[in-house]
Amino acid sequence: MHKTAIITDSTAYLDESLIEKLEVQVIPLSVNFGEKTFREGSDITTSLFYQKLEDEVSLPTTSQPAIGEFVALMEQLKSNGVTDIVCIHLSAKISGTLQTALSAGEMVEDVSVFGFDSEISCSPQGFYVQVAAKMAQEGSTGSEIMTYLTEMKHQVRAYFMVHDLNHLRRGGRLNGAQAIVGSLLQIKPILHFEDGLIMPYEKVRTEKKALNRILDMLFEDLEEDIVNEIAVIHANRLEGAESLVQSIKEKYPNASIHISYFGPVIGTHLGSGSLGIGWY
Repeated sequence: MHKTAIITDSTAYLDESLIEKLEVQVIPLSVNFGEKTFREGSDITTSLFYQKLEDEVSLPTTSQPAIGEFVALMEQLKSNGVTDIVCIHLSAKISGTLQTALSAGEMVEDVSVFGFDSEISCSPQGFYVQVAAKMAQEGSTGSEIMTYLTEMKHQVRAYFMVHDLNHLRRGGRLNGAQAIVGSLLQIKPILHFEDGLIMPYEKVRTEKKALNRILDMLFEDLEEDIVNEIAVIHANRLEGAESLVQSIKEKYPNASIHISYFGPVIGTHLGSGSLGIGWY
């Protein structure tokens, strides 16, 4: 008889209560300030991270989990009767976490390990995790979950804007020329993940126009009544997130919305003040 478990990483930024309810296993990534390494979700809070980000002269770096962490977790799951493991991670083009999980899977016998590249991160990655975990609890196999998640990719949307493009440029996540042009002309590009990479979606002159454009795209899908869940995501900017939620609720009071955040690992690359909306 098969038994399926779901592994994800800390950049899905799921609430602890949801992790416990859905029986999801979470492997943390780390953020490094100089010689000091902090495991996301346990060694550093999001608020402390953004405080340190303001105080430090040099940008922190990020690092993926060690393969041994995956092997140990997979062996533990196997000892508990798990036969299938589905690993759902942030985009493989911005982190090697997924490949590490798959390499670990090859080292664990008598368990089928499946790797799903979300091609994104944060709450939209969490959408996949939640769906997969519910399917696992209902008795679905790893193969069945992978098939469903692959189809689900056509339904996930996410757009965001950053307060300062230099974080993405300095972190190597956005073309330098694009960042320079944006800062000179006061352009606030709407960004999204395209084929697993952070790319400009549209160039907008002001932050207000950028956020209104994102809301318009969300409203188009809400108007068609095809939206299951909405996540408003912020980087140390709760008031801005709450304002976006209010804008959505004014037009669609019954919409299912929650506020999430860009945690330390993703916040390293986006910087403080970023806002985004994801939905599926």
